[in-house]
Amino acid sequence: MVGGSELLCLAKKPKKLSILCGLLVMLVAISSHTQKAGGQPSGRTDLPDWTGPWQMTSNTVFDQATVDPPGGSSNAPGTREYPPYNDEWEEKYARNRELVRLGQFPDTITTCGIPAGFPRMMNLPGGIEFVVRPEQVWILTEDGPNTMRIYTDGRDHPVANDRWPTYAGWSVGYWEGDTLIFETVSLKGDGDTILDRTGLVLSEQARITTRVRQKSEDLMEARFEIEDPVALTGPWHVVNEYRRLEPGTWMIEFACAENNRNPVDVSGKTLTLDADGNILDQL
Repeated sequence: MVGGSELLCLAKKPKKLSILCGLLVMLVAISSHTQKAGGQPSGRTDLPDWTGPWQMTSNTVFDQATVDPPGGSSNAPGTREYPPYNDEWEEKYARNRELVRLGQFPDTITTCGIPAGFPRMMNLPGGIEFVVRPEQVWILTEDGPNTMRIYTDGRDHPVANDRWPTYAGWSVGYWEGDTLIFETVSLKGDGDTILDRTGLVLSEQARITTRVRQKSEDLMEARFEIEDPVALTGPWHVVNEYRRLEPGTWMIEFACAENNRNPVDVSGKTLTLDADGNILDQL
């Protein structure tokens, strides 16, 4: 199909216009491809103001709607949630919960070695910050620290051969009114994508669609739709909320690896040390 710019070039016969016309056609083609890839034009100037740090309104149980017992803590043995796991992954979760009971669950952020990753970075007790720009949104956390980039410039995900599993995954999104909608793929797999300390995990095939919006002046909401053909029998829907902290609140640098007080002993049990290195756990 011949576009408007191509018809213009065909009508202009002089040779001196041929190069200019060729460039015009290329620019139009690139622009069309960019808009098709993301499904939304970029360059908005009326984006919402999410300035300042926010913090979760609940404890760090990922799925508050299904937690058992209600209000249970992710640090308490016996607490569990009910994602739509298939039989194999329900058994995996049961094994992880037993390791939690024994104090041997290999939670990768307990010893401060690696980032929490996504979506756990939105399920941490410290502050969380959103930097909103027309072409990208950045999510920064105090605990970790963790950094996530969501591209909103119209691009699509790289093809499978051009990406690899990372802690934050690969995210592209767009704005629907004042709601940021983004899709995250290529997360680290079983053992690395841990959602909380009850032992929840996902596979590398997980695909997460997140909708973030400001419900009121001081309340933010994130809705997660998690699809994982390896671990789940259907979509898993989770909602978390965040309150805006007082104006002037500082986001601090939190590098717990410099004061690692949770070594793992030879049996695999995670220990807690005091400031002098003495073991505080009951033996």
